[in-house]
Amino acid sequence: MKLLWSPSSPYSSKVRMAAHFLGLKLNEIRVDTNTAPAILVENNPLGKIPTLLTDDGASVFDSVAIMHYFDRLAKGKLYPSKKGKRTDAEVLEALSDGICDCLLAIIYERRFRDEEKVHQPWIDRQWKKATSGLAHLSANLPKSAKKLNGGHLALAATLGYLDLRFKGQWEADHAPLIDWLAQFEKKFPAYQELKPSA
Repeated sequence: MKLLWSPSSPYSSKVRMAAHFLGLKLNEIRVDTNTAPAILVENNPLGKIPTLLTDDGASVFDSVAIMHYFDRLAKGKLYPSKKGKRTDAEVLEALSDGICDCLLAIIYERRFRDEEKVHQPWIDRQWKKATSGLAHLSANLPKSAKKLNGGHLALAATLGYLDLRFKGQWEADHAPLIDWLAQFEKKFPAYQELKPSA
């Protein structure tokens, strides 16, 4: 399998962590979405990462779809089998990804608009959503399960992205999440290698 990815992408990080956790071998191909490389555009009409190219020639895109594809390959080892626990894991993943959506909206607003056109109220609105999600997570930490799941990996990728792009802007209000990440890293030592990076 080939994975089209970027090191700073939290969604790529989540998928790479899942593959490592499950022992799945990936041929990782780093791509720059800004240049619209042919291998990406030909396999994902949205030109977004991560995109997975399977061994049978199919392309799977959107990180959630890739995670569920991996779960099927690994015979259900990425998400809990009990319905309630699986729903908890999927909601944790959705919330983590949603926080990342807000953070990326802020980055894109600052990066791709001329300075005089940057719309601060839009940035403030996105940041409020992100910090609301973080506050919810801090007050409702994921239950420490014996086994990691896709929701845990999504949260770890999100916290890694915050550390990469918003260092010093969130930690003081969310100490429980920092403690949670320290515990996660003990269970998943490859985190430092696979977390979002510049």
